[in-house]
Amino acid sequence: MPSMRALRRLADSRTPPTPKPAAKEESPSPQPAAAAESPPQHSSSSSSPSSASPPAKPAPSPAYPLRDFPGKEAASLCGAFRDNVRWLLKQWAPVAASSPGPGPARRAFLSDHRTSAVVPIVAVEVLAASSPAPLCGLCRCAGWSHHWVSKRRYHFIIPADSDWEQHFGTDELLGRNDHLLHGLIHGNGFGHLVALRGHEGGSTSLSGRDIMDIWDRLCSALRVRAISLVDFSRKRSLDLRLLLGVVNGETWFARWGYYLARGSFNVSTSTYDAALEALASLHVDHLHSRHVRRVVTIYRRLSSKPLTTVREFLRCLLDWKHNELPLPPPAKPCPWLPLLLPKPCPMKRSGQPCKRFEDTVDLLHCRFSKKRLLNAADVVVAKLLEHGNDAEMTRQALRDAARGDIGDTGLLDFVIKSVGDTIVGNHVVRRLPNATTRILQFSLEECEGPVQMDVEAEHPCTEARWVGGSVDVERDLRAVYRAMVKALSEEAQAVLDCKHWVKCWGLGDESDDQLRFLAEWRPQPWEADDLTRPMPPGEIVVVPLHTSIGELVVEAEHALRDTYCFFEEFHADKLDGITGEKWDPVVLGGAESGDTIGVHGHGADMETGLRCEGGLDLWEVRCVCGAQDDDGERMIVCDACGIWQHTWCVGIPDGESLPPLFLCMLCGGALILEGGLLAQ
Repeated sequence: MPSMRALRRLADSRTPPTPKPAAKEESPSPQPAAAAESPPQHSSSSSSPSSASPPAKPAPSPAYPLRDFPGKEAASLCGAFRDNVRWLLKQWAPVAASSPGPGPARRAFLSDHRTSAVVPIVAVEVLAASSPAPLCGLCRCAGWSHHWVSKRRYHFIIPADSDWEQHFGTDELLGRNDHLLHGLIHGNGFGHLVALRGHEGGSTSLSGRDIMDIWDRLCSALRVRAISLVDFSRKRSLDLRLLLGVVNGETWFARWGYYLARGSFNVSTSTYDAALEALASLHVDHLHSRHVRRVVTIYRRLSSKPLTTVREFLRCLLDWKHNELPLPPPAKPCPWLPLLLPKPCPMKRSGQPCKRFEDTVDLLHCRFSKKRLLNAADVVVAKLLEHGNDAEMTRQALRDAARGDIGDTGLLDFVIKSVGDTIVGNHVVRRLPNATTRILQFSLEECEGPVQMDVEAEHPCTEARWVGGSVDVERDLRAVYRAMVKALSEEAQAVLDCKHWVKCWGLGDESDDQLRFLAEWRPQPWEADDLTRPMPPGEIVVVPLHTSIGELVVEAEHALRDTYCFFEEFHADKLDGITGEKWDPVVLGGAESGDTIGVHGHGADMETGLRCEGGLDLWEVRCVCGAQDDDGERMIVCDACGIWQHTWCVGIPDGESLPPLFLCMLCGGALILEGGLLAQ
């Protein structure tokens, strides 16, 4: 029997709904406001060969306001992702690639009225059948290895600032790893945020929040189904998923609705929550660090709050860092407060003391902000540390090493030129010519204690020394962070092991006179015997309210054939979950919009290798930590039983190469026992 809700919706529909935007093939597609229309072309039959019209120029790339992308027309799309993305890319101009690529590429521009920047965004369509890597490793790590292989993938890329004026072939574009934004969405609406870089990653115009807003609006407008990401975000040497998790109870990506999907090494959601709570409620007096104890005393003196737990103290440091003066100066001078400050560590060369780089920056006149200069200096010091404390690096070697983390070469060259003989963190950067080659070389000298300029000489007033950055908040933040990790190392590691996050857009029942169903294939008994993984979620089918059951069968068949390689020759016969004849309206068949309907048919390609994203190999994960699926961590397979386990769990460090022969504990123990019995 039809439901009352279905009857009401059928009665309310007075006129047939307009077709979906993605299906408007006969009418011109709406263009963004700033997109220019191409001039009409005259027919060649009305002109003589000598006066043939010149070839048509490519349509200009549309330009969207940065905070309105992808436009109001895209925001009103109501179809499935496979139709919406095609409609959107038709509005963009094709890219004339310098070399043949894996698929067509299209481009649009985003204009920022605040900075007058024009940011290109490129979309590349890749066909799985012609791709050298048709299976998706990101799906395996996200727990989607059972998904059917989509025919098409769409890469959305915002290149690095230095590449905005260049025209790359699609092969070269997809092969680079310095993009500000790289998102991948499969034709079924499931995708991955591959890379995101803001100011810390070399962007001069877009912050990380701006880029994330662009990506989230794009996904929402195109009606994607789920986006996964692996959170490796860091702020210099601090893991943001741990720092912000302790301070705010959630990560940076939670602002856009992302939540924990799965933890590596079988860390559950409850374990993650308990670890965060233990770290946040840790008493700061239990942090075993002499420097941290002095820092705690100083900030408690300056603050009106008790600053008891690690969460309160880290939040105070972050507030101080992001604001010029969040804490009031002392009401009256404290005679013993200067004794708590770290002792000055003046470093001299040729009779002249070395200044801190952050103080030197204030005297420099350049177009770069102080924050970007300090961040770039930290990267330079980190590369010198990786090379070795006593080792020396030439300017070119140092530049090449830091180029991967600093996208702006002008910024990098300026910092390398200015950082010599200055104090960065706890190290002094030396720049001396080689005695033999006379080539300038950079090296590090480590101070005996925390580096702090003589604030008494520069700020004789006690109240004034807390203004202008004399307190090194970055150093204090790192010290408290490391002391917290050392105090509760197991809890901190549990939080760091939780880096797989996901955001899902549900299939809602909207009041737009459209019916939405999930069409899920129902295999025959002999086909089910050949399936080794769980059934993936069905494909979205959007039909008008007055659609008949027979028309829904055709739409479900088209959706499966158009989306997946596995259903290239599939023919649908009937549906489960809807009763009635083929000419009966769907709303009278007992199904509600948003339901899952089973699709029976024949023609699924059981022989293709493009069936599941995880491939056809029957790999099995059964680690001692309890993990039963691939979580992206390094693994090794037992040569006897074929079971995969984490290398870390079986005692193989991450930097150590894999042994040529490996036996798990069960197989190795059984072999030893068998050898002992034979010896007896």
